[in-house]
Amino acid sequence: MSVEMSVSMAANPALFVLGSFVVACSATVARLPRAGESLEAQAFLVEPGGKGLNLAVGARRLGAAVDGLLAIGDDALAALAGPALDRAGLPAAMLHGFPGPTGAGIGFTDAAGENCLAVHPGANARLGPAEVGRVADRIARADLVLAQFEVGDAAIAETFRIARAAGVRTLLNPSPFRMPGQEIRASKILAATTILVVNAVEAAAFAAALGLDSPEGRTEPDAFGALAEALLACGPALVVVTVGAGGALAFQAGHPALVQPAFPVAAVDTLGAGDAFTAGLAVGLAEGRPLAESLRLAAACGACVVCRKGVFDALPDRDAVAALLA
Repeated sequence: MSVEMSVSMAANPALFVLGSFVVACSATVARLPRAGESLEAQAFLVEPGGKGLNLAVGARRLGAAVDGLLAIGDDALAALAGPALDRAGLPAAMLHGFPGPTGAGIGFTDAAGENCLAVHPGANARLGPAEVGRVADRIARADLVLAQFEVGDAAIAETFRIARAAGVRTLLNPSPFRMPGQEIRASKILAATTILVVNAVEAAAFAAALGLDSPEGRTEPDAFGALAEALLACGPALVVVTVGAGGALAFQAGHPALVQPAFPVAAVDTLGAGDAFTAGLAVGLAEGRPLAESLRLAAACGACVVCRKGVFDALPDRDAVAALLA
């Protein structure tokens, strides 16, 4: 069945997102700033964000039933979280409050749509096994559990342990990147990960840590084959590498690499494209779509986001994806 045909026929899988809430500030500039330089911004946007929230919103807009755990502080920025979840149709029970600051980030996007950003985790860094344990029954009821690296290793490890013990698949997007444990080959998080999604920069960091040739600047499957084989040996059943305008590559043990080209669109703002891709991939796989079809849905979601400024309102629904595919 094609993606176009199944857009209106898909089921409603249940996803659990171990997330992050970040108040995202983004500035549009003619070019990315150099060290010590001040630039005039052509536009400035403040919106609810964070990789975890983006994954949850993206999956919900595609029709998934989404639950999860998001941390906020007790400062003024925390007041943005409740209305954001309400607008996205996400349950308020996802929020867990801590004393202290809410996560916040700043990003710059240049005239070509390329970006750089920095995130302060704030309350997100305080999520731990205790908070995860209180929602263990909700994790175990999911069809797929997602996590990213705006929360700490201990919370992710416990979430994935609960999920795998219940027979639930897991998806990890290790961004913002850090090594998942001191020794990759012995990482408990990777061992409990079913689907690993990395971008080209993250792939290069993994390659360096594993003593492999860097695939940086390349997009062909052969450049990532040895890395994918090494990562698959660490636990994941599927490794997906996104390479920007080069599309995405998917690797499974014993299968040839799948190549998903990027959709040819005029990029306005690439912030959030990876989150949209991951949300689309997660929903497609949770619905039981074939991998090739899920990759195409994911690429369409990413393409929808880069065509608009910002992320929260740009994350596509089914109609937007169908329009792009048409």
